Amino acid sequence: MAEVANGTADGPPDEGGLLPVGQKPASWTTWEADYWMSPELFDGTATRAPGQPFPLTEEWQWEYDYHDHALHSSLLHQTYQHGSVLLGSDRPGEFWALVVSGPQRGRVWWLRDGCAAPYADSSSARPEGDFLCWVRDWYAGRGWWRVEPTTPATR
Repeated sequence: MAEVANGTADGPPDEGGLLPVGQKPASWTTWEADYWMSPELFDGTATRAPGQPFPLTEEWQWEYDYHDHALHSSLLHQTYQHGSVLLGSDRPGEFWALVVSGPQRGRVWWLRDGCAAPYADSSSARPEGDFLCWVRDWYAGRGWWRVEPTTPATR
């Protein structure tokens, strides 16, 4: 990150571009998740813990398999607070995070309402999802998260 920029307004995210290290997107403290599914509400004002390991190694869609609050609540909170620095947001409730601690270190993850998933470069078969791949796609406004233009239907 330090080689690219410590924050820049360039690129497509709606909430201020690439964030400086340690900052949170404007919506981080105010978004209301439809699929949070934890008895403990999300606390966007809580101090993040980037030194603690990021808990996931593969995509997790808790909106589908979140059935035991005692089992999943801690993991859900750790996914949003541990082992990463926030890069930016495409819209409220959708956050990009660079994992800085744990087995996924160096990968970019997409945290959104009901799901967390590693970024995969759509222009190749490489599943690495590292910061350099992500920032190139982000800056150019392309990537798997972008809606592709559709051709109007013919009658």
